[in-house]
Amino acid sequence: MYHVPSSRDQFGGTAMSGILLRAIETADLRPVAALNDREVPRVSPLGVHGLRDQLPRCDVALVAVEDDAIVGFVLALAPGVDYPSMNYRWFEQRGTDHLYVDRVVVATAHRQRGIARMLYDAVEARARETSRAEVTCEVNIRPPNPTSMTFHLGRGFVEVGRQDTTGGALTVAMLALPLT
Repeated sequence: MYHVPSSRDQFGGTAMSGILLRAIETADLRPVAALNDREVPRVSPLGVHGLRDQLPRCDVALVAVEDDAIVGFVLALAPGVDYPSMNYRWFEQRGTDHLYVDRVVVATAHRQRGIARMLYDAVEARARETSRAEVTCEVNIRPPNPTSMTFHLGRGFVEVGRQDTTGGALTVAMLALPLT
């Protein structure tokens, strides 16, 4: 089961920003799935059923909320879960103790406000709390996602590999943020 913050303020959300992070709830399934699916191919499609199936695998499953509207979310998985993603399996085969960011999405109208930073801060806090060696993720190289790559490199992620996915339609850079 995924990590539930003990306090709504633990993972950000200040009066100044107006953004609160909280655990994904059943009522969030449709808006989170819709937000995700608007971002394909930056992330893989999920739909409500896929999201419902994914949540029990997650160690972190948070939404960013402003004025009762979901403006972003993150899903992250600890090692050893049964998840068929070839990118997750790549990191598993690498053999480091990691917390894998499966997806992070911020609504287009809410970008450049620090929401992705807040979501990643929460993931990194959880990784440190559980003594993980690193946070891992992938970013599209083909088709390119330069905004995401710049964001991750700016946080200290380094490229540790590349792989083609989706039958060669996509190429992703495998990124890791060492925590030690």
